[in-house]
Amino acid sequence: MKTTLDELLAFVTVVDSGSITAAAERLEQTVSGLSRALARLEDKLGTSLLNRTTRRLALTEEGQLFLARARRILDAVEEAEEQLAARRQRPAGRLRVNAATPFMLHVLLPMLDGLRGRYPELELVLDSDELNIDLLEQRTDVAFRIGALRDSTLHARPLGSSRIRVLASPAYLKAHGRPRSVAELASGHSLLGFSHLDALNDWPLRHAQGDSLHITPGLLASNGETLRQLALAGQGIACLSDFMTEADRRRGDLVQLLVRDTVEVLQPINAVYYRNTQLAARIACFLDHVAEQIAASGWVQR
Repeated sequence: MKTTLDELLAFVTVVDSGSITAAAERLEQTVSGLSRALARLEDKLGTSLLNRTTRRLALTEEGQLFLARARRILDAVEEAEEQLAARRQRPAGRLRVNAATPFMLHVLLPMLDGLRGRYPELELVLDSDELNIDLLEQRTDVAFRIGALRDSTLHARPLGSSRIRVLASPAYLKAHGRPRSVAELASGHSLLGFSHLDALNDWPLRHAQGDSLHITPGLLASNGETLRQLALAGQGIACLSDFMTEADRRRGDLVQLLVRDTVEVLQPINAVYYRNTQLAARIACFLDHVAEQIAASGWVQR
């Protein structure tokens, strides 16, 4: 008997998910059915692919070798299906997208209605992560990166830039006063900053020592959306990007501070992906849609 694609998919999904239970949920199958598929695959191959314990699954040496080949087979089948869909001009298939939480919430999610109406056969899987992930390891098709790119192995599509500003809510300013100089920030003000990457606590403010002020936050958070919510709640002063605060500033819910002392700093925004062959139709159409929407937004800088 020959190995089937369903058995390959079961094996790869179990490895990626970390457990048979999680893989069964992801594939919408029963645990017992998935276990039988793995057993059939190992029986056909005449070797064990996974060491199973009550706590975890681990690949055998043979399983490690077979995993790479199984991935290539599944990717080849997926690519063939995408090529047929492209010929019909109906991009289809699963599209795995990764972005930081603020970008996902404020930029990508508002675009979904238009995207799904335009390409109803796309199956989107959206994942938020505050740190840069390995696209191959996480089997991600497209990731959005804000700031300078460091991974030279990735292809990048520039989408524009977003300005960063120092902001506070009217409620905070009423309670604590408005700082009139950069020096005043260090005395009597609550500063909101990032906990996971200290470089993000460099604010674009001109002062005696230069054009960038490194602040010591009194309240820290791991992502910009949490800092935005804290600023809106009057908990302090934050430095945030326009793509997540444009509507807040337009409504007057957040107010820019120290305008004359602010240095224009633009954060580049790129869509990144691996490209070994012709770019899949589902990825190309998605990127085109996102690029169109960002170009029409009020916050993007070119």
